[in-house]
Amino acid sequence: MSRRPIDRSPALKKLRDEGFDIEVVDGYLLMHGVPYVNDKREVKRGILMAALDLTNDVAQPPKDHQTKWAGDCPCNEDGSIMQGLGPSQAPTVISGHQVTWNFSCKPKPADKYDDFHHKMSHYASKISGPAQAIDPTVKAQRFKPRQPDPEDSVFLYEDTASSRADIVAINGKLKSLRIGIVGLGGTGSYVLDFVAKTPVKEIHLFDGDTFDQHNAFRAPGAASGEELEQRLTKVAFHARTYGKMRRGIVVHPDPMLPDTLDELKGLDFVFLCMEGKGKRPIVEKLESLGIPFVDVGMGIAINGDCLRGQIRTTTSTPTKRNHVYEKNRIAFTTADEVNEYDKNIQVVELNALNAALAVIKWKKLFGFYADDNAEHFSIFVIAGNEIINEDAE
Repeated sequence: MSRRPIDRSPALKKLRDEGFDIEVVDGYLLMHGVPYVNDKREVKRGILMAALDLTNDVAQPPKDHQTKWAGDCPCNEDGSIMQGLGPSQAPTVISGHQVTWNFSCKPKPADKYDDFHHKMSHYASKISGPAQAIDPTVKAQRFKPRQPDPEDSVFLYEDTASSRADIVAINGKLKSLRIGIVGLGGTGSYVLDFVAKTPVKEIHLFDGDTFDQHNAFRAPGAASGEELEQRLTKVAFHARTYGKMRRGIVVHPDPMLPDTLDELKGLDFVFLCMEGKGKRPIVEKLESLGIPFVDVGMGIAINGDCLRGQIRTTTSTPTKRNHVYEKNRIAFTTADEVNEYDKNIQVVELNALNAALAVIKWKKLFGFYADDNAEHFSIFVIAGNEIINEDAE
C-alpha cells in the first residue's frame, strides 16, 4: 500500500479524513468496507475500486465514470438488483481481491466527476443507501487506520499504466524475479529500459566499461555533454537514470571473469547482451546454475549504399539447451577471431528491436504473454521484414 498519493492529493486526503477506509495499491484506489444489500436482503460489505490518474503521485480528475466492485451485486432493500449502477460481470483479481463487477454510473447533472472524492463518495452513498435503510448504524466511513504494506512496490511512484490497462494481475507474475543484464551497450541498455518498467524485484547490471559518447547514440534517453564528461561506468550511469523511477537496481562494475561469475548466483533470468568474446564461460556458468537466459546479437553489413543484416534472439532454458551447441545458435569467438558483430555496426532502432524481442521472449517464459510456438531461436531479417522461428521446445 502507498500513502504518498493520499497525502499528496487533496481529494484522496479528504476521503481519508472523512473516515473512508481507502488505500492506493497497484495504481488503484480501493475503498474498503462499503456496506450493501445482497439478493438475500443481508447487509454485507464490499470493496469499491477505481483506476487512478496520477501525476507525480498526485491524483488528477477522473477520466471516466467507471468503478470495479469486489462483492455480490448490490441490491435494493427488497433484494432486487439496484438500478443505475450499470453492472456488468468482469471477473479479475486486483491486489489479491476477487473483483466480480464493473459499474458505470454517471453523476447528475454534469455527467462528469469533479475529482476522486466526488466519484468515490457518490458511488459509496448510492451503494450503501439500501443497507442504511435496513440498518442505520452501518456506514462506509469507519475511521479505520490502515498500516503500510511491508512488501511495498519497487516503484517510487504508482504504476498507473498497468492499472489503466487492467493487467496488474498479469504483471504480478514478474514481481518476485531477480533479473540480470550482462552488457549495457546499445541492446542491453534498451533491455534495461523495458525491464525497469516491470515490477521485478531486482535488476542486476553487469558491465565493466565506461559510458562514452558513442554509447549516447545507442541508448535510451539523451545524455548531456556534462554527463559524458563524468566518465561514469555504464552500470553507474544507467543505475542513476533508472533509480529515479524504481528501487532494486544492483550494479556490478567489474568485467565478467572466472572470479566474478559467482555474482550470477540467485538470478532467475539473464539477458546476455555482449560480444562473442568471453561469452562461453558465462553461458556455461548459467547452465550449471540452471538459470534460463536469452542471448542477443546482430550481423549488419554495408551492402552498396545501404545496410543489410539480421537480428538474432537465442533462448536457453534448463529443458532445452542442446540447440545452442548442435546448431551454433550462439557465436562463441576468441580474442583472435572476428565476426560480423565484432565490427560493431549497430543502429539504435535495431538495438531497441533486438531488446524488445528478447524481453518479449522472457515475458513469454514467465507467463506474461501467450507462447504458441515455444521457439528458442529466432531471426529477424531486415531487408525481408520477416521473422524466422526455429528450435521449438
